[in-house]
Amino acid sequence: MALPFELPWLSVGRWDALGSCPQLLSDFQRGFSLCCEVPADPNPGLCLCRSRKIQIRNIPPHLQWEVLDGLLAQYGTVENVEQVNTDTETAVVNVTYATKEEAKVAIEKLSDQQFESYSFKISYIPDEEFVGAIIGKEGLTIKNLTKQTQSKVDIHRKENAGAAEKPITIHATPEGCSEACRMILDIMQKEADETKSAEEIPLKILAHNSLVGRLIGKEGRNLKKIEQDTGTKITISPLQDLTIYNPERTITVKGSTEACSNAEVEIMKKLREAYESDVVAVSQQANLIPGLNLSALGIFSTGLSMLPSTPGARGAAAATPYHPFAGSSAYLSSLYGAPPAGAFPHQHPLPEQEVVNLFIPTQAVGAIIGKKGQHIKQLARFAGASIKIAPAEGPDASERMVIITGPPEAQFKAQGRIFGKLKEENFFNPKEEVKLEAHIKVPSFAAGRVIGKGGKTVNELQNLTSAEVIVPRDQTPDENEEVVVKIIGHFFASQTAQRKIREIVQQVKQQEHKHAQGATASQHSK
Repeated sequence: MALPFELPWLSVGRWDALGSCPQLLSDFQRGFSLCCEVPADPNPGLCLCRSRKIQIRNIPPHLQWEVLDGLLAQYGTVENVEQVNTDTETAVVNVTYATKEEAKVAIEKLSDQQFESYSFKISYIPDEEFVGAIIGKEGLTIKNLTKQTQSKVDIHRKENAGAAEKPITIHATPEGCSEACRMILDIMQKEADETKSAEEIPLKILAHNSLVGRLIGKEGRNLKKIEQDTGTKITISPLQDLTIYNPERTITVKGSTEACSNAEVEIMKKLREAYESDVVAVSQQANLIPGLNLSALGIFSTGLSMLPSTPGARGAAAATPYHPFAGSSAYLSSLYGAPPAGAFPHQHPLPEQEVVNLFIPTQAVGAIIGKKGQHIKQLARFAGASIKIAPAEGPDASERMVIITGPPEAQFKAQGRIFGKLKEENFFNPKEEVKLEAHIKVPSFAAGRVIGKGGKTVNELQNLTSAEVIVPRDQTPDENEEVVVKIIGHFFASQTAQRKIREIVQQVKQQEHKHAQGATASQHSK
């Protein structure tokens, strides 16, 4: 719901004001979800629909518009069809029928329509009477709300034009956010009672997927306890609705206004704890990569975040929030360009392209590739790297090699997202860190320097980075006179070790170059 700070990558400070009774009548396994998870067969008695508009998602890209127009016309008079811009491969349209009854029939019928592997996902587009009620005449209601709760409330109307739900962002202290949430729920419930548009208004909280696992708890214990303590029913949108562009999940809370408000307090407490734990993690690790501008890499959040040093404080600057594998759709525009020069300002010059072989569990390959290769393509585009998965070495291979080619910034982004994806998809125990093995190649003449006299350098590397670094002594150099260095550890440990090893190699190369120049000069002087 609302955090005491705004998070560019964590839109947990937003919740959805529902108009009328938008219901997702078809919730199949494929497609871009509606920010909510509802039963596949909702109680029709809850839907006293006032809207003539519906939204149809997951339309096959190859479906001709003439066919769709003919399909829509079967259920009534279509006044308008408008295509909505999306980042998905499938299409989305908003349809306006002449009457509410025709819209209702269209939803009931179209929810069963399937084309090949595609299933339509339909919802009402509500009227905006709830949004209007929250704002109030001449903005008086929202002004009064912000004054009483000492909060800032943003209603995302323009950037969500045509969307079936309008997110609201609340910026305040934890107490202020909860009080603002309670007041808005009261306003919406009152409007619903007066217009008879819905019997119950659910509370919806958007939270980044990386935090949701800790909210749920082992075997769902945390969530069950909140439900029992508050008398609510809580559901969370499915993992398959996530994309790189939309890494948030919707937490839907159903119950009385009082019960939903109490549940919000407990849910946000868990999410804050998870967030603050991540902040501590990054503050402990970030200084191990000298000169690395985490914000410039587009993996960590930008400067919008604020974390109060004491309860009730506002505007205190915070450490950069940690999230090596996410970006909120509202802020992704800043992430897709090449990172600014200076992302690695203090490091020695590095080769333009680096190759890292990262080993992942075989069962995780599908999650990294995504349906029709969509996820791995998005990841490569986001990171600015080439990402390929090598064939399995055998039918019983427990690991697969991911070959990542790109400059340092791209390596950081791509590897960070892969580590994060494995964590999100529960390929590792929620309580344990994701540790992967990475292989990088170094010139054979530099291997001794990586090891150091008596193993001193490699031991120092391991102590500094918390990664296990292995330089096999009996390796035969390949055709490029290079040998493999193995690095095993969590994301930050692995990244730090990779950078330090490449730094050592660069120093050796520079010394070799100077030595060669000196030898040449000496020969010329004779």
